Amino acid sequence: MIGPRGRDLVRSFEMLRLVAYDDGVGVATIGYGHTRGVKLGDTCTREQAEEWLDDDLADAEAAVDRYVKRKLSEGQRDALVSAVYNLGPKVLTGTDPDDPGSTLLHAVNDGHHFEAARAFSQWIFGGGKPMRGLLRRRLAEAALYAADPWPA
Repeated sequence: MIGPRGRDLVRSFEMLRLVAYDDGVGVATIGYGHTRGVKLGDTCTREQAEEWLDDDLADAEAAVDRYVKRKLSEGQRDALVSAVYNLGPKVLTGTDPDDPGSTLLHAVNDGHHFEAARAFSQWIFGGGKPMRGLLRRRLAEAALYAADPWPA
């Protein structure tokens, strides 16, 4: 289960929206960053947004648990879950079929934690352009990743 720091990080960047909106790159989004099946103009209640948040976080956690092969601190896991929540599992699986795994995943699984913290910053593009909000989020995730003592 994602820890309170990770959940707070996701909520702070996603911000509750009860009416669907365009996320800036053409993806209809509602609640706390929920996108599955959403169309512009859709509405939801606060309770529905909380349910979607729980479901979407569970999906992100499952991806982290599936691809990460090392023991993680709570902060490391929470940071990775936040990134997957926002970007999908491609942040771990990568986008190159000849190299299954992103730089971030390779660094995490190899125990190269400084490199892993730096690798969050590769994921700041939306629609091919760097986005200030994504930079701020990746910096917050990298800080959370680095916050706890690292497991051996």
